[in-house]
Amino acid sequence: MVVIRLARGGAKGRPFYNIVVADSRERRDGRFIERVGFYNPMAAGAEQPLRVALDRVTYWSGVGAKLSPTVERLVDQARKAA
Repeated sequence: MVVIRLARGGAKGRPFYNIVVADSRERRDGRFIERVGFYNPMAAGAEQPLRVALDRVTYWSGVGAKLSPTVERLVDQARKAA
């Protein structure tokens, strides 16, 4: 099954997450199909905390990809901001 989920990056204590489309059997930070955005919970000042390519998320969910609960919340947040 294809899922849209977070892949963690960044340093210890400074998380940064890529929003990726991946096969559910792959590791969390492993191989993915497409990167559709990012989430930076530690964003400060003028840094952008969230960017999502809503057209790509709509495409992937249209062909059967499932969104993780956290990604679903972030996509709703991005839709309200757009």
